[in-house]
Amino acid sequence: MLALATSAQNYLNETLGVPTSGLGLWAGQENLSYFLHDAFDFRQLDILGQEVLLALERNPDKPSIGDIRNRLDKLRSIVGQPVVYVTEALASYERKRLIAQKVPFIVPGNQLYLPDLGLDLREYFRQRPNSADVPLSPSAQAMLIAALLRPHWTAEWHPAETAATLGYTPMTLSRAVRELVAAGLAQAHKAGRFQTLSMTYSARETWEQAQHLLRSPVRHTLWTSTQTQMELPARIAGLSALARLSLLTEPRAAVFAVSRTAWQASKASIIEPMPGACEWQLWNYTPTLQPDSDLVDPLSLILSLRDSTDERVQSALGALQEQLPW
Repeated sequence: MLALATSAQNYLNETLGVPTSGLGLWAGQENLSYFLHDAFDFRQLDILGQEVLLALERNPDKPSIGDIRNRLDKLRSIVGQPVVYVTEALASYERKRLIAQKVPFIVPGNQLYLPDLGLDLREYFRQRPNSADVPLSPSAQAMLIAALLRPHWTAEWHPAETAATLGYTPMTLSRAVRELVAAGLAQAHKAGRFQTLSMTYSARETWEQAQHLLRSPVRHTLWTSTQTQMELPARIAGLSALARLSLLTEPRAAVFAVSRTAWQASKASIIEPMPGACEWQLWNYTPTLQPDSDLVDPLSLILSLRDSTDERVQSALGALQEQLPW
């Protein structure tokens, strides 16, 4: 832990160009509750005249972002000063969510975000945006998820077969392939008239690398009577789907997902939320990427709920990610 604390202090010195002082143990650690005491190691540090508490991650299997935020909020209320989360590494989507929730953090040698001091500094923040930073279109995202969900994972796959299953035109297929290649997630190869894509990373690494390029599939949320469920090609979604896959309690209102195209064709009547009504998510792509299930696919489900501030939901999503087959 001392090595991590020293790395954080050195990174602050180099990045800010001003000295920081202190790095002593925090005397209040022994008085903390069990879930805080065992989660972090603590060091006091002075940054630009501001006393801060460094909370050094002890567990290599990091808790969910929601858990981290809640623990730091609790610590801040106890110590009455800024508390900064320090860890050796964060996936890009984890950094994005920490910043969105204004959680101060330091990844030595990579990034620091200290909103209490007005700082968000990255070694790469001056780089010009490129195609690898542009979010994927709904069709490219759907094709990527479908490829990741193949029952027998191989790095090489045929995008034309996936596009045909999803009902995409050759033009949509070509655009999606260009996006995946430009994002650095795959390389294209052509043998005669047939094109294949080879994933740059393993399935899990691809999922992690793509997080900042992926968006929630949910475009709109509407409410209808329960009878409408039988009239639409739909999948169980949202908290209803997550409850089926975890220990989360079923929501009061059932949640379903349907593509916008299918919804528009149904001419279903929209009502106000009320007991017995159903919540409908209108997706930017088909929610049937997992054809042998009555649930939406787990990857799209995670994306649809990843910005939830409910700690129970974040915990369930963390458990769901551990169940992924790769």
